[in-house]
Amino acid sequence: MYEKLSVFEDKLIELEKDLSSVEVINDSKLYQQKAIEHAEIEPIVTKYRAYKETLNSLNENKELIKEKLDDDFKDLVREEINEATKKVEELENELKILLIPKDKNDSKNVMVEIRAGAGGDEAALFAGVLYRQYVRYAERSGFRVETISSNEIGIGGYKEIVFMIIGNGAYSRLKYESGVHRVQRVPDTESGGRIHTSTATVAVLPEAEDVDIEIDPTQIKFDVFRASGNGGQCVNTTDSAVRLTHIPTGIVISCQDEKSQLRNKEKAMKLLRSKLYDLKLQEQSEKESMERSSQIGTGDRSERIRTYNYPQGRVTDHRINLTSHRIDAINDGDLDEIIDALITYDQTQKIEKIS
Repeated sequence: MYEKLSVFEDKLIELEKDLSSVEVINDSKLYQQKAIEHAEIEPIVTKYRAYKETLNSLNENKELIKEKLDDDFKDLVREEINEATKKVEELENELKILLIPKDKNDSKNVMVEIRAGAGGDEAALFAGVLYRQYVRYAERSGFRVETISSNEIGIGGYKEIVFMIIGNGAYSRLKYESGVHRVQRVPDTESGGRIHTSTATVAVLPEAEDVDIEIDPTQIKFDVFRASGNGGQCVNTTDSAVRLTHIPTGIVISCQDEKSQLRNKEKAMKLLRSKLYDLKLQEQSEKESMERSSQIGTGDRSERIRTYNYPQGRVTDHRINLTSHRIDAINDGDLDEIIDALITYDQTQKIEKIS
């Protein structure tokens, strides 16, 4: 552990020198990168220094107690040894958690895409339930929600809805939601009382900044068209809707929720940047031969991750075999029980690899 942590200490000293240099200060992009790196490793070094100090004190007291001491002083040294031993163990455990490889996207805002899967209108209605669930979770967490695009079916559901959740740490909490969500219930459209099974797919993407990925404007085809559906009188009478096509990847993004063509274009560009960034992350992951299936936050989006069973009032997360009988509360955005369990499981898996 000493060897690995001393590298962080050396790196922090180097970064502190860089951040005070004129060359780095004058390069805003480079300064931002180094400031982020500094913020990531500073807690590790602070804890490491406390660990070294406590361990040195422990070793000194162990040597001291070997000497001839009066009983009262010896008892005092023993007490200090016991306290320092406990403190060293605590610091070692805290360092293990800090040494878990950090996801550099954890602090980012997120783009969330929900698409109705198998089940027709019932799948679209379930997509609407999931959308409202995440909106309520965002509200409970002090995050803000901004709709990017939507395709509503008119009875309260969505064939597709894309929205942004804005708030520090949004991705660290919601990245575990990517995958196929399944619902088992009697639809409002079912007159015979039969239980139907439907699905919706959720994709959670970290919002990409210019520093994360650059887009060549010449590789984007930009079209405008007249919006359709809900959105107000002005939306349907002007060419405010936009369609962006990224030629190299074939990614197509349409946005028509705003009355302003410029605002629609800004939202579409945000989503395009996040999609391209997500592709870049997946490519890096494959090159590094990382086991994406073992990392529950970045797993295969075709994987069924959760079932909402309404007749039995339960929600089951299949990745960690967690079942909660609080389906109403969960649909109202009370997701912390599930998310905290997923984070704990993920951290435990990573700590085992470090130990």
